[in-house]
Amino acid sequence: MFTSFSTALSALDAHTTAVDVVGNNLANINTSGYKASVVSFSDLVTQSLGAGLGTTQVGFGVARPTTIRQFSQGAIQASSGPLDVAIQGDGFLVVDEPTTGAQLYTRGGNLQVNKDGQLVTATGYRVQGWNEKNGVLDTTQPVTDVVVPVGSLRTPVATNNISFDLNLDAAGTVGPPASTFSTSIEVYDSLGVSHVVSVKFEKTANAGEWGYSLSVPDEDVATPITPVTGTTQFDSAGKLTSPAATAASPAITAAGLSSGAADMTINWQLWNGLAPRLTQYSQTSAVAANAQDGFEAAQLTRVAIGDGGVVLAQYSNGQQVPVGQLAMCSIRNPESLISVGDNNFQLSARSALPAIGVAETGGRGEILGGSVEYSTVDIAKEFTNRIVLQRGYQANARVVTAVDEISQETINLKR
Repeated sequence: MFTSFSTALSALDAHTTAVDVVGNNLANINTSGYKASVVSFSDLVTQSLGAGLGTTQVGFGVARPTTIRQFSQGAIQASSGPLDVAIQGDGFLVVDEPTTGAQLYTRGGNLQVNKDGQLVTATGYRVQGWNEKNGVLDTTQPVTDVVVPVGSLRTPVATNNISFDLNLDAAGTVGPPASTFSTSIEVYDSLGVSHVVSVKFEKTANAGEWGYSLSVPDEDVATPITPVTGTTQFDSAGKLTSPAATAASPAITAAGLSSGAADMTINWQLWNGLAPRLTQYSQTSAVAANAQDGFEAAQLTRVAIGDGGVVLAQYSNGQQVPVGQLAMCSIRNPESLISVGDNNFQLSARSALPAIGVAETGGRGEILGGSVEYSTVDIAKEFTNRIVLQRGYQANARVVTAVDEISQETINLKR
């Protein structure tokens, strides 16, 4: 009889715990990256009555239920936050606790920047990864706090190379006047001051040959610079043959710049590997594209996280520079993790060691920028579970009532 009491009480306690789990799931239905938990019941050891033959077995009730976190994929939704990320697939972001520095793991992707310029979660945990150092983003080093450059000024880069993808009209003549074509490109010195480099082509008397002249304005230098001259030769198919791809590129040196910047030598790249950038076809002479590798000084205008977890800094000169990389870890048995609140998990004694690396490597999932992963809580399923658990609680409460009535009848036998 007393066994019946304890059996029913264990069931009441177990169903109360299960209802708590359902309530917690419903409370976190709008928590980004939240993973719903399910309850697993198990019976207690039974006792055999009847000389141990096992013909009559009476259980001792239900054990304290275990909760299992189900790490299924949540829905991915676009977000307006430039630092928001979502994980698609397996894995976690790596974060450090702000006071103890303990390493934790999260799927919550609402990120922001704190007063120290560190990338943190919505609850203040520092996101781990790698930072750019001297223009190099080395993801083979140990992870550290990801630091976002706030309000920084990017150093100018002097131009070293220029190129023009252009066609010279095969119908050009030696004249008089000779057929000519001119174009120019803006370049930058070591102080970020812009200058113009001009190139002028003129048809020569030789078949398929054009002379060129590369120059900079006289007012940009203390002493005028003699233009760099030479010839380009095309074959009968309109392909550049001279200067050859293996020959030194034409170059002009601008010394004594009036801006006070360092002297600069600008190389004119006539070839893209083994592909010529200049052609001579029977079409109007025109530039299809041009490029140079210098940049003016620029203000930071925006920081965002792109796909793959790359932290991108956008500057006023149009540059987008990777300044950081989010770390991601995979854990072989994520169900063993212990929830510690704030959308974070820590390792338990049963957890496999985390493998930290870059997204989409080593079985790790993908990091999507400008997105958020929704909770995996299914409201219809949780309400159904609540009803079932409530009925289980009510049924076991009736067992307590029945056993109480039986005990009263037993006591009354004495009277």
